[in-house]
Amino acid sequence: MNYKIEGAIKKNRTKFLVSLILWLILVIVFVVPFSYSVYEAGIDGSFSLEIFMEELPKTIMNPFLAIAGIFKYGLIGDLFRNLLMFSIFYFVCFFIGFSKSAPKSAYSDIEHGSSDWSQRGEQYKILSKNKGIILAENNYLPLDKRGNVNVLVVGRIWFW
Repeated sequence: MNYKIEGAIKKNRTKFLVSLILWLILVIVFVVPFSYSVYEAGIDGSFSLEIFMEELPKTIMNPFLAIAGIFKYGLIGDLFRNLLMFSIFYFVCFFIGFSKSAPKSAYSDIEHGSSDWSQRGEQYKILSKNKGIILAENNYLPLDKRGNVNVLVVGRIWFW
């Protein structure tokens, strides 16, 4: 199971940074204006959808005005509540995508026919580094090996 986590991290290394930057942009552009617009729509004691729909585009177009309003009216608690709900939703979606990108097996993304199936020289218990029948780069089937040294070549021959 460890290969899945390692493979997904290796595959998505740059996407972590991109998703963190996207989260920050979405917080500034949508969550802060949403929190401020909810406050403005409910200022008289009841929530007015009309005021909310008027304020939301204004604050989305100028999110720093919404940030100033959050601090001016002391709406930090409301902002953190909305930020927590948004962050939970965002990171659940992120981890679903992250888990979907995990390799299906330990041999995913390994070239067939290469020596990537072995690690730390274990292929040289059977194969030779220097001479014999070429199997892959730096991997030779020795001719002086006891037993069956038959080789099946898969591919096509190009000739005109």
